[in-house]
Amino acid sequence: MGTVGLDTVPCMSDMVRYGEGLTDSSRWEGVKLRSGDIVISTPSKCGTTWSQMICALLIFGSPDLPEPLTVLSPWLDMRLRPSAEVYALLDGQTHRRFIKTHTPLDGLPNREDVTYLLVGRDPRDVAMSMERHRANLDQEVIARTLAPLRSSRAAAPVTASPSRPATQRDRVLNWIDSDAPPTGAGMSTLRGMLCHMGGAWQRRHEANVVLLHYADLSTDLPGQMRALAGRLDIQVPESQWDALIEAATLPSMRRRAADLVPDERLGLFRDADTFFAGGDPREWQQLLSQQDLLHYHQRIDTLAPKDLIDWLHAPLHRPVTDADRAGAYAASKGGAAAGGAAMAGFLGGCIGSLRSDIFK
Repeated sequence: MGTVGLDTVPCMSDMVRYGEGLTDSSRWEGVKLRSGDIVISTPSKCGTTWSQMICALLIFGSPDLPEPLTVLSPWLDMRLRPSAEVYALLDGQTHRRFIKTHTPLDGLPNREDVTYLLVGRDPRDVAMSMERHRANLDQEVIARTLAPLRSSRAAAPVTASPSRPATQRDRVLNWIDSDAPPTGAGMSTLRGMLCHMGGAWQRRHEANVVLLHYADLSTDLPGQMRALAGRLDIQVPESQWDALIEAATLPSMRRRAADLVPDERLGLFRDADTFFAGGDPREWQQLLSQQDLLHYHQRIDTLAPKDLIDWLHAPLHRPVTDADRAGAYAASKGGAAAGGAAMAGFLGGCIGSLRSDIFK
């Protein structure tokens, strides 16, 4: 199961601060991380709850979880729950902890004895999933719960939500074209997603960074779960695998929506079952015209390096192996500076173009 060590607070001086509406990454400053912790850092609608469920099944070794998923794996930077409450919950946990966040890696404490798990997804599928997600949110509950935070000077400001376009197509195109700062209102846009995944892509060969793809979870869930167990150093008896894999399928999770939906026990969704609707891959082909798709490709080419774009769009993937890491290390020693410079320029653009007044 991995060793659970002493609580420590790492240096926070180099962490980028992220926050939009419901989230504030500065809450990580109060966390006492433990050796063996798992931090699930994914862009919105890329498989966060799915990866939380897989981690829960591997850690507890049973489909029968002892608590709702949001209790076992709290969303730390979610502002709707008081930070002291979340810290106390985490401090009291005796199992191997797995913590949810939508904060990119450069906004998190960086420790070699903590595993960082990220999931990528075709951005066009993310856009469609985001559409369903936003339609299912109960905005009245969110506004009522956020109201006390609006008068708090210590918390990050609540980002005002811009008016949304009237049609689904226009909303998806708005998600693609938004230039809102990726540390603020633009976290849940194409630009924000690519900045998040860009940081993970740059660190994908590090031993404690695990990069999965939604398509792989969809097409080879058994293989992906076994590979992840190996990366997390979790031993699963062969006799238990079938039950764990079945519990991690989306139909099974949909049947248990009341215990698995990430509503922080606040009733954030109009329909919990709809959260696990999934949707058809390439659903965007029915919505976007060829001209729209050409525009999308032109836009994404300006936001991310080609190898990351290709990986996000590819239908089949595989986990990064030790051989891959050795090859990357050898390449870096051999002077593969061009690719590194391109990625560094891309990430610099993500952060360098941010407005300085976001968190004033």
